[in-house]
Amino acid sequence: MSQQQSNTSKAEPGLDRPRLGVSACLLGNKVRYDGGHKRNLYLADTLAEHFELVTFCPEVAIGLPVPRPPIHLYQPSDGDAVRAVMVGDHERDFTAPLASYADDSADEVQSLSGFIVKKDSPSCGMARVKVYADGKQMPVRNGTGIFTARLMSAHPYLPVEEEGRLSDPRLRENFLVRVFTLHRWQQLVSQGLKPAGLVEFHASHKFLILAHHEATYRQLGRLVAKAGSDPLEPLAAEYLAKLMQALSHKTTPGKCANVLTHIMGFIKDKLDGAEKAELLTLIEEHRQGLVPLIVPITLLNHFLRKYPHEYIAGQHFLEPHPRELMLRNHI
Repeated sequence: MSQQQSNTSKAEPGLDRPRLGVSACLLGNKVRYDGGHKRNLYLADTLAEHFELVTFCPEVAIGLPVPRPPIHLYQPSDGDAVRAVMVGDHERDFTAPLASYADDSADEVQSLSGFIVKKDSPSCGMARVKVYADGKQMPVRNGTGIFTARLMSAHPYLPVEEEGRLSDPRLRENFLVRVFTLHRWQQLVSQGLKPAGLVEFHASHKFLILAHHEATYRQLGRLVAKAGSDPLEPLAAEYLAKLMQALSHKTTPGKCANVLTHIMGFIKDKLDGAEKAELLTLIEEHRQGLVPLIVPITLLNHFLRKYPHEYIAGQHFLEPHPRELMLRNHI
């Protein structure tokens, strides 16, 4: 039943890349009901350079042919749960097979660091999927695709996003921050998680978390303080859940400016007056939305090369994802 395929054609041998689940049609696979595809250039070209892309097509996986009659989400008049049924023949119900496919994919999904799904799809859509009901001419956009709903319920920590929303620079950066952070966590766990490893992981992500949600950073700190005394496995599970929830909050220029000012404090005694003024000016210009985040970060990194600081050099806030993706050039 499984239709997962790994696309590693652009991956360099030996590189440990994050694995990213992708709706198959977004990579040009002709699996849609009409025999076509919805190839997304950003995924197929840009992200393929940095990820191992693993394709999923729930509808083909449960045995539906290509081409095929379309399905849609349907709300029965008796108030039962939303179903995935064939258009024009609601007796042909594919809800249970689609949910079962999500369950059967659990082991594969466990190895993923994120998932990009096809918007508006009755199987894969993440939000605002059309739901039809008897006696109503217009559908209501409040549904979630059956496969994706099950996926998000079973893996609440997993970053999931629709390809359409990735055109928003801030949503795109937020999603990929979560993906690369989860990948670093997965690498840590694969090496054998120990209390010291958890402490070090949290310390190196301090400013990244602060730029997203300060209150949760404080909660995470209290959890990490229990490492070495409380059982590590449940502690780590709670830490991961809170971490990914914190990072789901978008950064703002104000939050990032505060973090940049805080980081600057670690080397301010080494900066001369002109250097301080230049960096503070760029931080303030970012706060006001006049320059993108990459501008003050580039200058700060320049000063950190000139005046090295071991603790700050290890902070993932300064480079949470490959610079080639240029995610901070537009926020």
